[in-house]
Amino acid sequence: MDHDPNFLAGKLLIAMPAMGDPRFERSVVYVCAHSDDGAMGIIVNKPVPELRFADLLEQLGIPRPEKGARDIRVHFGGPVEGGRGFVLHSADYESEGGTMRIDEEVSMTATLDILRQIAAGDGPKASMLALGYAGWGPGQLESEIAQNAWLTGPAKSEILFGRANEHKWNAALKAIGVDPQTLSSSAGHA
Repeated sequence: MDHDPNFLAGKLLIAMPAMGDPRFERSVVYVCAHSDDGAMGIIVNKPVPELRFADLLEQLGIPRPEKGARDIRVHFGGPVEGGRGFVLHSADYESEGGTMRIDEEVSMTATLDILRQIAAGDGPKASMLALGYAGWGPGQLESEIAQNAWLTGPAKSEILFGRANEHKWNAALKAIGVDPQTLSSSAGHA
């Protein structure tokens, strides 16, 4: 998929310390789609501690095999459509008609078949499940970036799929050469 270089699909948004919305405080968001029509992304570093993957499978009526079952963390993906699940995963998996390829390494699937396969120990080699997503209308994300709400950077597999959620914000900043200790919570323009 060719991307317009002005758009951020396949990149990370890293919340600045002065982020005014507590839902996005210290968030790392993987941008799944970005165009003139707006943007959609998944927060990758905010697990939902009170909801386990096994509990979600039970709610959905998806059986878990006794052997070979995998477990993945359930994350808060964003404030839009909080009851809908999205699986970000490595591009080695594709569900017919249900997978959106974001770049050469990452895809997203929002169908139940991927959950069945992950539960059975199959499916993509790397994945993370999010409930809900972050969405921006036309020009909204660009405006937030111009107001210093977000930094942008490359999406690294260990940040997207790693289990150390408490370190992902620092890791994303370090990946773009920013020391988290030097960030100010007040923005300025030259």
